[in-house]
Amino acid sequence: MKKKYILLFTLSVLGWHLSFAQNPGEQYRLNDYKNSGDSSSFHSSLRDFIKRPQVTLPQDDSARKRSWMHRKIFKEHLLEYNHEDYTFYGDFLPDFQVGRSNKDITTWLNTRGFEVGGTLGKNFSFRSSFYENQGKFPEYLNAYTRANKVIPGQGQYKDYNGDAFDFNYATALLSYDANKFLNFQLGYDRNFIGDGYRSMLLSDNSFSYPFLKIVATVGKIQYTTMWAQFIDMRYPKASYDNGFRKKWGIFNYLDWNVSKKISVGVFSSIIWQDSDSTGKRGFDMSYINPIIFTRPVEYSVGSPDNAIMGLNAKYAISKNSTLYGQFVLDEFKLKEFTSGNGWWANKFGGQLGFRSNDIFKVKNLNILTEVNAARPYTYSQRTTLNNYGHYNQPLAHPYGANFVEWVNLADYQYKRWYLRGQVTYSQYGLDTAGVNFGKDINKSYETRADDYHNKIGQGLKTNLFYVQGTVGFLLNPKNNLRLEMSAATRRESNNQWKNNETFFSIGLRSTFRRFNYDL
Repeated sequence: MKKKYILLFTLSVLGWHLSFAQNPGEQYRLNDYKNSGDSSSFHSSLRDFIKRPQVTLPQDDSARKRSWMHRKIFKEHLLEYNHEDYTFYGDFLPDFQVGRSNKDITTWLNTRGFEVGGTLGKNFSFRSSFYENQGKFPEYLNAYTRANKVIPGQGQYKDYNGDAFDFNYATALLSYDANKFLNFQLGYDRNFIGDGYRSMLLSDNSFSYPFLKIVATVGKIQYTTMWAQFIDMRYPKASYDNGFRKKWGIFNYLDWNVSKKISVGVFSSIIWQDSDSTGKRGFDMSYINPIIFTRPVEYSVGSPDNAIMGLNAKYAISKNSTLYGQFVLDEFKLKEFTSGNGWWANKFGGQLGFRSNDIFKVKNLNILTEVNAARPYTYSQRTTLNNYGHYNQPLAHPYGANFVEWVNLADYQYKRWYLRGQVTYSQYGLDTAGVNFGKDINKSYETRADDYHNKIGQGLKTNLFYVQGTVGFLLNPKNNLRLEMSAATRRESNNQWKNNETFFSIGLRSTFRRFNYDL
């Protein structure tokens, strides 16, 4: 009976019209977030990037009898030292893929990466990674990359052989537990707040950035403050010597585990530009206090900074099933909202999702269904110097604004084999004839189409249907080294054009990176 459920469920998720496609970056694994009920000290909405997720496999005593080569390929880190006072690991992280698109394109990726990490004593941990890449993408990813001048989530590139890309990037994190209440992190990486596949508050969609984070956990309450510096690639450089223009951000998140079933989080952020027409501004000391409410401070100093507020909530229906959601508020006026005239500056969005693990009582069979939406012009500002973006990509949802999305995920793991499927349907409004209808957060809201009558999907109403499936065999759970074959189809259409693409890939992959290629 269990095998029957598995077969029927997998077929329904992968879809009857599944075509072959290239794997869309590292996969979001539902199995990594199994805990539905939060204990007093566990807070699922703030993703823990200190400890890397690892696939759990049955242990056997025969591992110690294996050869060194066998252990390094299938069981252990390439370098691994465990001492009473310190630990250290190091891995070579390959990502070699080759595939084919129906656009008569041979796709490929050649990544050589490494990661090192470890602990010093009981309170200090560290991690650092570096990746050197060359690759050729499907047509839609190629178009996105050249239009935005960045590889999704991986920064700038150089042309390689005319039709491919050469790029590299690095991450790092230092973490120190001052005591059982306080944790300090200094990093160059991405962050994520939420319980779902996407985040409308702060996601790992964009490129890495430097940050300082303080996490305080007292009983059922966890309070996080993060200061970060971002890059604006759109605004003209102040000078060649200074490089791209900078902007700063402060993020506060208070998460309260009301009970084992209910948790509620309150979010706020301020983005401000590093310099303006009067000269250098730099880091604003008004935002140095980690426990102050930043919105009144932003208003009191008369600044044009970008303030965003939000809520995150979760309810554990059962041991294995969870309802979750988010609400983000950029700007809002009650009078304009109740009038129902679609005022442009009523800028908000939200998320509603359901996640379940071990469904049908089948171990490691997991599902997620989630709806995300944002009104036009949400996250945008007068200039990109203080919009909610970094390195030409949104800091929240990869679509930006003016969209609604329904995403469905399922995965299943049996010993070292795993299956994953994704079906996503989205609708959004694109700009036409140079008119800003509110999807691109990198465009000034002062170029908006109209003050009133704004609604989700305005502009060139476009539908996106995306189906993807993956089958893989895990070689080493320590670094996620695996053999993988992936297939997908992407269909984007409106009343002016259609863009359909199917593609597939096979490869040897590793690491726990995640990139949003389902654009």
